[in-house]
Amino acid sequence: MEKAVLTVIGKDTKGIIARVAMLLYENNINILDISQTIMQDMFTMIMLCDITECRVKFDALAENLDDLGEKLGLSVRIQHEDIFNSMHRI
Repeated sequence: MEKAVLTVIGKDTKGIIARVAMLLYENNINILDISQTIMQDMFTMIMLCDITECRVKFDALAENLDDLGEKLGLSVRIQHEDIFNSMHRI
């Protein structure tokens, strides 16, 4: 299974989870785990996704998520799980 970590950060608005989940669904990506919280008016979310059967190349997926983030006024980033883990080890 090929996994990726997706992060979303920005001002809270309606439909963030729905819009991100729809883009993932359209690309045949399964959400394995999700954590989200709102701190005052700031929305934060981390998703662990199975990208094994993704319909587009990883770079195209990252660009599509970045474009969605721009439309919603959010930072939406995705990284392969191994890169994420390497960057965040103590």
